[in-house]
Parts: sequence; structure tokens; C-alpha cells
Amino acid sequence: MMRSSNPALRGNVFAANANTSESLDVMTIQGTVNKTMVLLLLTTISAFYAWQNPVIFMPFLMVGAIGGFITAMITIFKKQWSGITAPIYSILEGFVLGIISSFMERSYPGIVVQAVSLTFAVLFCLLMAYKSGVIKATENFKLGVFAATGAIAVVYIIAMILTFFGFRAPLIHETGIAGIVFSLVVVVIASLNLVIDFDFIEKGAEMGAPKYMEWYGAFGLMVTLIWLYLEILRLLAKTRKR
Repeated sequence: MMRSSNPALRGNVFAANANTSESLDVMTIQGTVNKTMVLLLLTTISAFYAWQNPVIFMPFLMVGAIGGFITAMITIFKKQWSGITAPIYSILEGFVLGIISSFMERSYPGIVVQAVSLTFAVLFCLLMAYKSGVIKATENFKLGVFAATGAIAVVYIIAMILTFFGFRAPLIHETGIAGIVFSLVVVVIASLNLVIDFDFIEKGAEMGAPKYMEWYGAFGLMVTLIWLYLEILRLLAKTRKR
């Protein structure tokens, strides 16, 4: 069974959707790459507009975050709609990233360029490591990353609940050694999710999943990249505060 700690690419997603119609073109890796580039472009464009006018677009922060979450859930449960919902998700998340990045840049000049560069550097390095066989997405590897990702999700949920009672989770927000180590661990786990995503997309192409799964595979990869970027941005901000 194929597993992925990315909720967008978990379980037998491709297997369940493979060969649903012989008349459909099948999924390819190149097609998924092309659609990932489209989603990246849409995210960049919306992020640029929000970046230029962060105060004007500030109301879009919650709209983009909530709308992005809802769109992501729709995409996960209605994969056939991913050709429409994945671009919408990317645009909404672009507004969120643009606003957050703009304010972070004002506090820590140069941090956004560093975060973007590191995000794509990690993507490239892990892709090369995966293609060369240095890192293999074995079942034990997937299970370990899944468990670690789940644990991080629990920590963030608890932290969110605590904020309603006026408490701030120290590991997430503090700039001490413990806080920096925690963020570093999260960045590593987010990065390892990319390996599982690569494997999942490759398996989907091998199994002859329908063409629309290219959009779904690209969407899943975007979910991980956006998470990775935000965690790298948080980590760099913590190191700057010290």
C-alpha cells in the first residue's frame, strides 16, 4: 500500500482513481510537472499583488487562509475537480503568502529571498536525491514521516487552542535554542514529505491514473511546498530575533 503523510496524497489515491475510464488520457510525470509550474505561477502572481499592497490585501489574509483550507478539502474529496480547485487554492494561498512575506520582510530585510531560495534548493536537492536513489520512499520511511507529521499537526492544533486562552506555545514562538531546534525539525519533516510526494506521483503515472490526477498530484506537491516555505520563514525569523 502506498502511504503519504501529505493529506492530499494519502492512501491509495492514485490506485482508487486509476483506469476509471479507458477513454481518458493517462497521467504522466511531465504533465504533472507542467501543471505544478502553472500552480507556482498563479501563486507567485497573487503573492506579488498582495506583497505590493499588504495593508489593502490584509482582509484577504483570513479569507485566503480559510478559503484555501476549504478549497483544499474540496480538492481532496473531489479529485475530479482538481483542474479547477487546485488553481483556486494556489491563488488564495498566494495572497496569504504575499501578505505574510511582506510584513516579515519589513521586520527582517532579505528574509523572503532567503526563504524562497532555501525552499527551492531543498526541492531540487531532494528531487536529485530521490531520482538517484540516495533516498528511497520505503514503507518504513513513509510510516516514520507520517508519524512525525501527525505529531507536528497535533502540536500546532494544541497551540492554536491555547491561543484562545491567552497562552503562546513556547516551542513554536520562542526564539531560544529549543524553539529553533523545534522549527528545524519541522523543516526537516516538511522536506521529507517532498520525497514521499515524488514517489506518489511517480507511482500514479506508472499505474495509469486518469489525466485529471496530474492536477491533483501538482496540488499535493504545492501543499508541501507552501508548508515548507512558511516553516523556513519561521525558522529564519527566529534566528534573526536572536
